[in-house]
Amino acid sequence: MSPTPRRHAALLAAALAAAGFTVLTGATPAAAATCPATASGGASVPFRTVEAECSATNGSAVGPDYTQATIASEASGRQAVKITTGQYVEFTLPAAANAINVHYNLPDGSSGRLTVSVNGTKPALPVTSRYSYVDTSWIPGAKTHHFFDDARLLLGQNLAAGAKVRVEADPGDVGQATIDLADFEQVGGAGAKPANALSVTDYGATANDTSDDSQAFRNGLAAARAQGRELWVPQGRFEIGSALQIDQTTVRGAGQWYTVLHGNNIFNNGSASGNIKLYDFAVFGDVTERNDGSPDNAFHGVLGTGSVVSGLWIQDTKCGLWLMNGASSNLTIENNRILDTQADGVNFDGAVTNSTLRNNYLRNNGDDGLALWSNGQADSGNTIANNTVVQPNLANGIALYGGSNNTVSGNLVQDTNALGGGYLVANRFNSVPLGGTIAVSGNTALRAGALDPNWQFGVGALWFDARDQAITGVTIRVTGFTAIQSPYEAIQFIDGNGAGKPIQGITIDGVSVQGVGTFVAQSQTQGSVSISNLTASGVGVTGTYNCPYPASIPKMTFGGSGNTGWTGTWSDCSTWPAPNSGPPQPPQPGTNLARGKAISASGSQGGFPPSNANDGDANSYWESTNNAFPQTLTVDLGAAASINKVTLKLPPSSAWGARTQTVTISGSTDGGSYTTLVGSRGYTFDPASGNTASVSFATTSQRFVRLTFTGNTGWPAGQASEFEVAAA
Repeated sequence: MSPTPRRHAALLAAALAAAGFTVLTGATPAAAATCPATASGGASVPFRTVEAECSATNGSAVGPDYTQATIASEASGRQAVKITTGQYVEFTLPAAANAINVHYNLPDGSSGRLTVSVNGTKPALPVTSRYSYVDTSWIPGAKTHHFFDDARLLLGQNLAAGAKVRVEADPGDVGQATIDLADFEQVGGAGAKPANALSVTDYGATANDTSDDSQAFRNGLAAARAQGRELWVPQGRFEIGSALQIDQTTVRGAGQWYTVLHGNNIFNNGSASGNIKLYDFAVFGDVTERNDGSPDNAFHGVLGTGSVVSGLWIQDTKCGLWLMNGASSNLTIENNRILDTQADGVNFDGAVTNSTLRNNYLRNNGDDGLALWSNGQADSGNTIANNTVVQPNLANGIALYGGSNNTVSGNLVQDTNALGGGYLVANRFNSVPLGGTIAVSGNTALRAGALDPNWQFGVGALWFDARDQAITGVTIRVTGFTAIQSPYEAIQFIDGNGAGKPIQGITIDGVSVQGVGTFVAQSQTQGSVSISNLTASGVGVTGTYNCPYPASIPKMTFGGSGNTGWTGTWSDCSTWPAPNSGPPQPPQPGTNLARGKAISASGSQGGFPPSNANDGDANSYWESTNNAFPQTLTVDLGAAASINKVTLKLPPSSAWGARTQTVTISGSTDGGSYTTLVGSRGYTFDPASGNTASVSFATTSQRFVRLTFTGNTGWPAGQASEFEVAAA
């Protein structure tokens, strides 16, 4: 290999400096640890999120921490960055953008500004703790919570992918802030008034002042309905001091970044027939404390039949939408952003049928993100599909409280906190019992579940609760569920009242559990469920907890087949193990056992150490001493392990020409005596096919695996960017 790539970074930095660009050499990611895992699925959104802890900063790392009532526990990824005066977080844009939305925390009682620095401009970003530090003493186990809020800004310029944007605390700004993340978005221009629409300004509404526009909106809504025309709300902020009633009318704004309705309860319907259409505006409330006796929701009440809520940005209200007061059906609630509510994002509070909640993004909701609560009458035939819920504070990401024939599919729930889990299916809160067929398919939970402060044991990423009555007479089908890095158990079965009511009729098939703090399956009541084709890795304690309460009732009966990676049952029902306190679990076949393990070489070229060969980064590489064959590269797996395959990689860049390296693979149990696993042979590396070569061999137990290089047609040294050893 030509020496040019070795000098690439240094040469590029010198060239940029010579061209007059600032080269940041001292700023590094705040947590010298790995950035939090991400997961696919959920909503398709118009913005890209960049975590502060993965960005350049001179601030200090916060977290990771899962402890209830800590700032980090409510941050995305359970990590953030604290900055004080003179400090910053510098985000690198992953895609073009002209707008930023910052998720931040301030010390209680603080308000002021932060500075956004981009291309020599420094616009102010107003920030406040006004909507944070919420106490709900009537909720058992709740502590002060809801630490974060969001602040958004149009940057006034179009930035390309790779551009740098700093959020900083300059002199005169707030003295301290904790930055969780920033969303970057390419916002289009303000929408134009549709032909034949009525403008609310023609009825006396005035934007961007303190006058109450409620009556002007009422007059406009009445005229629009009478004439069968839309009501247009142009760019600007309008004050809604008292709730509006709406029926058989469309309200359209200029876009959620441009039209803002400011008020705690914009719409409140005691009754409605339907065909209500709400499009493309923002609702910003001023709800600083949760009051469950006050309808401080962006929309409260009934939507009737065939209504649509689409393209709304809802922030700092109690709830986004709380549907009650009558039957609603065939609704579509889609493409909304619901942030920083004191309670639920959306709640179907009984009698909502054949409706769809899809492609909504929710973050920092003070209760359930999305809930179907069959309160008095069943919610039935509804679909919750392809939504993302991040950091619900006191409850679940997505919850079904009773109801029949509802579907939950393709969603992503991430970083849930105390008093809830990821996904809940339950007979709870006096709901109409679960019935018909409940389909839960293709959903993902990332770091979902938490320690319940009342129970003092974990709540699952997916859980089933027979609290009010037995879960029987219903078919519940769970397919394609993925649980990643669950702090406690992945799947839980419980009677939350401790009466041992049975759970039956649940079939779980095709689950991937990728890291779990305690158990894959945790049952605390009786019944029978089927779990099949569940593959687990990284199990923190053991496979199953099966301790019913009261102890006099039978244990849960688990059926099913095709499960791997979660053997063992917890034997001491009088104790709860700490997460990740169990014996190491055997790795799944194909797991790379060499990554991050101790690695050494007979010699290395300066700047290309052996640790580059098992760091998980195919762009960094080890290179042996030049012109000195043979050379060896040896990895210590830490303990003897069954292995059957080695994969070698070189950097994928096309700058690396094709080459053949001659290598012998050997193994050892003690690091002293080696036996040959694969004799000397040539391995061809071609960038056109990924610069990768693999070889399989008979399963063998080895602790040390050694590569001996004796030739390289492309460079006079042994080279490897990744040295992977697969578990058998």
